[in-house]
Amino acid sequence: MSDPSPLASSAVHPTAIVAAGACLSPGVVIGPYCVVSGNATIGPDTILENHVTVMGNVRIGARNRIFPNAVIGADPQDVSYRGSDTRVEIGDDNVIREGVTINRASEKEEGVTIVGSRNFLMACCHVAHDCRIGDGVIIANGTLLGGHVRIDSHASLSGGVAVHHWATIGSYAFVAGLSRVLHDVPPYMLCEGAPARPRCVNVVALRRGGFAPGTVEAVTEAHRLLYRARVGQEQAREILRSQSMLVPEVEAVLQFLSNQQEGRHGRALPRRRAA
Repeated sequence: MSDPSPLASSAVHPTAIVAAGACLSPGVVIGPYCVVSGNATIGPDTILENHVTVMGNVRIGARNRIFPNAVIGADPQDVSYRGSDTRVEIGDDNVIREGVTINRASEKEEGVTIVGSRNFLMACCHVAHDCRIGDGVIIANGTLLGGHVRIDSHASLSGGVAVHHWATIGSYAFVAGLSRVLHDVPPYMLCEGAPARPRCVNVVALRRGGFAPGTVEAVTEAHRLLYRARVGQEQAREILRSQSMLVPEVEAVLQFLSNQQEGRHGRALPRRRAA
């Protein structure tokens, strides 16, 4: 992102309130009745449509489009929060639809809530404190992320999903609508239920993502061994190795499951928190 300067070549509607100290890059559009705090930084060509609130220490990248009634950077909803200057960082080319809330971090990790680039957050999603969302993620309407949730790149969550705090959603995973995610969701899997369980491989996303047919076949066989035959990770590894199917994507699934088992309650992140 180019170095911004206060109100440089940006369009601010007369009804908007932009506090002194806010840094707006060229091409930024601040629509009617928006409110932008003094320690916010907004990158080139980002558009705040109307009635958008940017609070606290927030850095937003380039070419984002933020729709009405979104609130970005509000205090974490955490009773232990004591008011330190935590922040939100948002990358480039995101679409953040109506009523989305993205809270600043608590004081329990690195003090930052992160949304990467090229994500699509649909109406009324909630991204809680300390969440980290990768790139190319789709989160449908009304989905709620608890604190400290990780969403790896290219994952998709359907509408009305509730994700337990400290859970991880692996890359290219899909979570079906109205699911209750209590445990980590392995990469490349399609999960559904209350609680959500891996049901099959997210073949559509893998094909769209350009994965080779042999890779899709190997991940599908890994799912069969792990979740249907239930042979266990080590035996599954040996079988897949004997079939020349121990590709990097399968290794990633096996490592993900190992980390999950070393955590608590089906979630790997509490292991890191305890450490």
